[in-house]
Amino acid sequence: MDKLIKNLFVVILLFLLVSGIFILYSAPEKKPKDVTLGDLVSQINKEEVQKISVEENNLLVDLKDGTKEKSTKELESSLTESLNNYGVDKEKLAGVQLEIKGVSSTTFWVGTIVPFLIPVLLIGAFIWFMLRQAQRGNSQALSFGLSRARMIDPKDKKKRTTFKDVAGAKEAKEELQEIVEFLKHPKKFIDLGAKIPKGVLLLGSPGTGKTLLAKAVAGEAGVPFFNISGSEFVEMFVGVGASRVRDLFKQAKKMAPAIVFIDEIDAVGRHRGAGLGGGHDEREQTLNQILVEMDGFEGDTNVIVMAATNRPDVLDPALLRPGRFDRRVVLDLPDISEREDILKIHSKNKALESNVELRSLAERTPGFSGADLANLFNEAAILTARHNKKVIGMTELRDSIEKVMLGPERKSKIISKTEKEIIAYHEAGHALVASFLPKADPVHKVSIISRGQAGGYTMAVPSEDRRLHSYSYLVAELATLLGGHVSERLKFGEVTTGASSDLERATRIARGMVTRYGMSPLGPRTFGKKEELVFLGKEISEEQDYSEGTALEIDREVTKFIAGAEQVATKLLTDHREILEKISLTLLEKETLEKDEFDALLGRPSAAPTETAAAVPPASSAEVL
Repeated sequence: MDKLIKNLFVVILLFLLVSGIFILYSAPEKKPKDVTLGDLVSQINKEEVQKISVEENNLLVDLKDGTKEKSTKELESSLTESLNNYGVDKEKLAGVQLEIKGVSSTTFWVGTIVPFLIPVLLIGAFIWFMLRQAQRGNSQALSFGLSRARMIDPKDKKKRTTFKDVAGAKEAKEELQEIVEFLKHPKKFIDLGAKIPKGVLLLGSPGTGKTLLAKAVAGEAGVPFFNISGSEFVEMFVGVGASRVRDLFKQAKKMAPAIVFIDEIDAVGRHRGAGLGGGHDEREQTLNQILVEMDGFEGDTNVIVMAATNRPDVLDPALLRPGRFDRRVVLDLPDISEREDILKIHSKNKALESNVELRSLAERTPGFSGADLANLFNEAAILTARHNKKVIGMTELRDSIEKVMLGPERKSKIISKTEKEIIAYHEAGHALVASFLPKADPVHKVSIISRGQAGGYTMAVPSEDRRLHSYSYLVAELATLLGGHVSERLKFGEVTTGASSDLERATRIARGMVTRYGMSPLGPRTFGKKEELVFLGKEISEEQDYSEGTALEIDREVTKFIAGAEQVATKLLTDHREILEKISLTLLEKETLEKDEFDALLGRPSAAPTETAAAVPPASSAEVL
């Protein structure tokens, strides 16, 4: 529709342009004055006429003063006869320049036909544009059901990706190396009676490199790579998705060996019969066609389907059965060594200062995915350019980590002196409690500069990656979270709303210790079962599989954990009140404390835990907590 309007606008503009040019050239610059033949004779006798141009019966008169006039001679009479009839002075007439002009046939026909031809041409051009648009619409209608997959040619070295371009994911690459062998040398497997796997499902959190790894498999095998998103199959018209699936697999079979990669397959691969829509739901029809196409592969068809999702729990069981997605490769968030390798790849084309330590950056970024680490270097490069520097330093990289985690600094935000003091004591309370608990994460930075929604922040980074959290670690985390709340109460005699997110996290951890981890006197069991609706894709309710009396006991145990953590934080901050004051005053002066500065305020070379950590109750006791 937009193209039709655009073409119509072009036709109208062309019509106006041609009409303007025609009017411009056909209109005289200045209209000559009409005079009678008698007046013309009078002017000749007065020697006012310089030149007379004769064109058939029309006379164009040029006077000596530059004025132009026009007149008409008598029919079937020469100009001289007509002038003699009006009494012209022959001597005066001899001094006038006479010019006889003839009319050519070309000029005659052009003047006659052009005024009629231009509208016909414009109308014809308009009809041509309309027919062309109609043809284009028909071709689009015919191609509506064709696949929109993008193919990466293995011969295109600029777009080719290999395992060398993917850092980390060692186990995943080893698993996928088998797929590369299938694509490179299928005959040796077929001769042994082995069936080539039809599908590989890549599972992992967003940003862990599922798409990149799929491209790397195609690059290693040197085969065409068809890339399409699951959402591109589904349209408002029934049957379009299934048609595109058929066309996609048809193209892949022609180019075999090849890889078909369906990103975010959960867009079309969710449980059938769940949610809204019945058997004629377009999404379900598309899924059915995918299943049929995968079953229709011949034994020697060398096409492998790879798919990626971060929600394997919502996929239809028919997709996951043997014979369809035979391989499932899990991509976890990178550990510290893998993060260092990823940082090396993203720093290749960056100008870095000599003091940049990628290992230190890897230590500060637990939980970062590959996409987060790529964004980290991009933000650092932008920040370096903003500072008018030529190379990226550790300062920019550290600021970028905090920007990715919390958001940009909000130095311009106006904060009153009282609120700034409250934030300083709040963050000092977090940092001090964490520094004196042996199981808590070591403090790397404390700041009262607002970032994102946070008024201030304490960056506590674990010394090593953790997948399992112990009882003592969770208890230390609870005490650290309540450190800011307790610090406000000790200093100002009351608390503020600034600790709301800390209290929410602490309550969630304490409830998890009771209901999910079996860390309370209620015993090693779980309480409650979370339910979700598949078509919404999110948890929306929790089934209560315990009595009301048990619910009361759960609330009591959660309260004990919170109260015990508050006691631990209160004791630590009371015993080290001087250090709390020192840290708070330093924060008010400098606004930010790095790890070395913070350790110096504690009076120790590093943030290693001290004997004061005995304040943490033993794991066997839940009375205090």
